[in-house]
Amino acid sequence: MSEQRIERDSMGEMPVPADALYGASTQRAVLNFPVAGRGFDRSMIRGMGLIKWAAALANKDLGLLPPEQGDLIAQAAEEVVKGRHDAHFVVDIFQTGSGTSTNMNANEVIANRCSQIAGKPIGSKEPVHPNDHVNLGQSSNDTIPAAIHIATAESLQNTLLPELTALQGALKAKAEAFHDIIKIGRTHLMDATPVRLGQEFGGYARQVELSCDRAHKAIKAVLELPLGGTAVGTGLNCHREFPPKAIAFIARQTGLPFREAADHFEAQSAKDGLVEASGQLKTIATSLFKIANDIRWLGSGPRCGIGEIRLPSTQPGSSIMPGKVNPVMSESLMQVAAQVMGNDATVTWAAANGNFELNVMMPVLADNLLESINLLARASKIFRQRCVEGIEANEERCRELIEFSMSMVTSLAPIIGYDAAAQIAKESVETGKTVRQLCREMEVLPEAELEAALDPVKMTAPSA
Repeated sequence: MSEQRIERDSMGEMPVPADALYGASTQRAVLNFPVAGRGFDRSMIRGMGLIKWAAALANKDLGLLPPEQGDLIAQAAEEVVKGRHDAHFVVDIFQTGSGTSTNMNANEVIANRCSQIAGKPIGSKEPVHPNDHVNLGQSSNDTIPAAIHIATAESLQNTLLPELTALQGALKAKAEAFHDIIKIGRTHLMDATPVRLGQEFGGYARQVELSCDRAHKAIKAVLELPLGGTAVGTGLNCHREFPPKAIAFIARQTGLPFREAADHFEAQSAKDGLVEASGQLKTIATSLFKIANDIRWLGSGPRCGIGEIRLPSTQPGSSIMPGKVNPVMSESLMQVAAQVMGNDATVTWAAANGNFELNVMMPVLADNLLESINLLARASKIFRQRCVEGIEANEERCRELIEFSMSMVTSLAPIIGYDAAAQIAKESVETGKTVRQLCREMEVLPEAELEAALDPVKMTAPSA
């Protein structure tokens, strides 16, 4: 058994691992919630560190903390921001619904680190007390939702947006490279009129461009911070100048325009902004699912499917069929999209459970929201690097399918009439002959006019 020390909180004594920076309140939560075996995302721990750092500076400026204490707390909190003490954040994600255990985890780690820096014993609460000093002007009920907003906005800005931007660039590059390749279009999974392969990929690039816009909208939805509302939104035990001062420090440190909540009762009891952000992520996931699914179908075959593009070979596709290669990168991204859609349902249900002045499902809300951001970012990067950038066009197959498609007859309808064109399409299906062959046999048009009418390149743009 590892060595222990005795810590004390309002409920009495509690044995704590001797080298742990956390204290009694955190250890009680460890014992109470052995559920998932994992805690908050690193971005949330960073967010908590930023809040405690900003609070220390604000309280020092307001004369509520002596400079020595304020500087000590800020120093220890900066270490939390940088991830130096992540191993000491040990509370399970499925904990008290307000996240109080994690707020106390942060308070205790920072207070004990201050003791270390000052040469005092861990657990002595000297010269910094976790509640009286680290938590000064705060409550779990405003710090946890503020940390969720900070973590969400930073993750969107620094993790997801760069990968979506890179994916959009890769798809746009393919759209330009494939501009001159004409292929058959499809609606209802059935043959339609010709399109450019570049037009299809241009559509995908636009979807991801709009996904970037949606990520920006998600950031905008979480820029109001509830910090300063304390327990119920009234700001009890909080200096009235504390919220704008502390939030200004956070805004400068992150480079994001965070601001104080316009109404602290809305900000603490409701989580609508986080639902909006999650909804934007679900929309992004929907776009990526469509793109990945299209690409795997376009590359299906390679001989007995559509096969209009060639996907990079990344790994053997079967344990029994030699030589088989599957569209695994598309499948991976599609599964991520499905997970994000499920996460959105959890976020929605968790946010809906705001009872009177407090939401009590914030940890699971944060966990699912941040997982969605991280999954979308990683999957977008991998899909770009291991699939999109290596896609090649199968020009011969594209030409073959265009010529064989009965939908080529569509361009004749304005010339010979819908009914006559439909009859040719029907005969094409019945005989297996191409539209071009039948039109020549039937002498529908002079050869020059026929060739002009059945030019697939002209069919990829509006009529003059």
